[in-house]
Amino acid sequence: MIFARTNLPEEELGEILVRRGKILEREYLKIRQSLEPRQKIEDILLQKELVSQKDLYEGMIAQLKEMTLSIFPFFDAEIDFEEKGRFVEKDLKSKISVISLIEGGIRKMPYHPSLRTFMEKKIPYSKVRIHLTLQEEEKKILEVIDGKNPTEALLPSAGLSPDLFWKSLYLLFCLDLIDFRVAESIPVEERTRVAPPSGPQTQLAEVLALAEKLQSMNYYQILNVSRDASDAEIKKVYFHLARMFHPDSFDQNLPAETKEQIDEVFDQITKAYKTLSNKEERTVYDRKLATALPEEGRDVGRKADIKFRQGKTLFNQGRYEDAIIFLEEAVRLRPNKSDYFLLLAMAESKLPLFRKKAEEDFLKAIDLEPWNAEAYIGLGLFYKQEGLPAKASRQFRRAVDIDPEHKVALKELNLLRKEEKKKGLKALLSTDLFGRKKK
Repeated sequence: MIFARTNLPEEELGEILVRRGKILEREYLKIRQSLEPRQKIEDILLQKELVSQKDLYEGMIAQLKEMTLSIFPFFDAEIDFEEKGRFVEKDLKSKISVISLIEGGIRKMPYHPSLRTFMEKKIPYSKVRIHLTLQEEEKKILEVIDGKNPTEALLPSAGLSPDLFWKSLYLLFCLDLIDFRVAESIPVEERTRVAPPSGPQTQLAEVLALAEKLQSMNYYQILNVSRDASDAEIKKVYFHLARMFHPDSFDQNLPAETKEQIDEVFDQITKAYKTLSNKEERTVYDRKLATALPEEGRDVGRKADIKFRQGKTLFNQGRYEDAIIFLEEAVRLRPNKSDYFLLLAMAESKLPLFRKKAEEDFLKAIDLEPWNAEAYIGLGLFYKQEGLPAKASRQFRRAVDIDPEHKVALKELNLLRKEEKKKGLKALLSTDLFGRKKK
């Protein structure tokens, strides 16, 4: 994957660095337009000192993750791995958590009938292990697995849609939290036997996967307890996790970076316990959580912002039809963003088939932010393009009312006045002293 390349705009290294705030979009577009064949954008970024080695490396890791996750929806594809060079493992500065990739990839991929075909008529059994980053639906399935009943029998008691059930069950299998037996071949007395706990490598993989997600987790999620968990429950879980993830539990010859990640996980587990086990601190923390945007909302916001950026890039490249596809998805996800509607309307105004909708979206942008002069400017330019100078003039005047020094609005109003004077003079010259049209 180190040498992987992509032809999807959202997976390009420059796009990722822009989304991460490491380079400005205008700088990226300028470099992209001047890029020669076989020239690597990362080399130019370093030469121009636009990014540091560290930022570039982190961007490339993020790119590899996105490229890997995009493969998961394919069930009938063939993947070829071509050897391009030799790497010594110790030379790599960081490792991407396989567990994290599996979780992200399977959760994002759509349901496919092959999942059910693979797992039906088998009896799942749990392995004796805790996994901290499971979502609620996955926990529900893990709770109903008893080592006796086949997968189909568990579906009703899980309380999930069939698609989500089979996908979540497959995730548990890929994370090695469960395994399957063929129902017909297992004696009844053996069906409750579970597999032995996993070894140190699995424990290390778990702590590294948790380290990657710490920044997006609250204290309840770190301890894997509910918001109404009792003091006794919090204490019990903490001591279990402390034993499991204490730095002394791992090989002391691990790389320094890995040790830092383990220390960070243990520190956060300890901070979570100290906060939630103190009544006053827990009350304050709960208030902060209550006012924060829910994780689901943040995810939707991030996805909408990515779509908007992709649409903006395509708009700047003059690919208006493609831009509209991304921008329509952005406004669907966040229908209260004026700048989303404004850029969508600007893209639509470039294509004859979308001009009626363009006017609607300009008006929607104005309705959401009536104090935004740019929305009036956009609608004014649209009316001017459509040959409606009176309507255009009204929009430019509204923009000037909001921002009396707005250069574009003042310039357009001046041009419209000159055009009006020309028309008036032309009309005057074409008539005689009595206002009759000259022959």
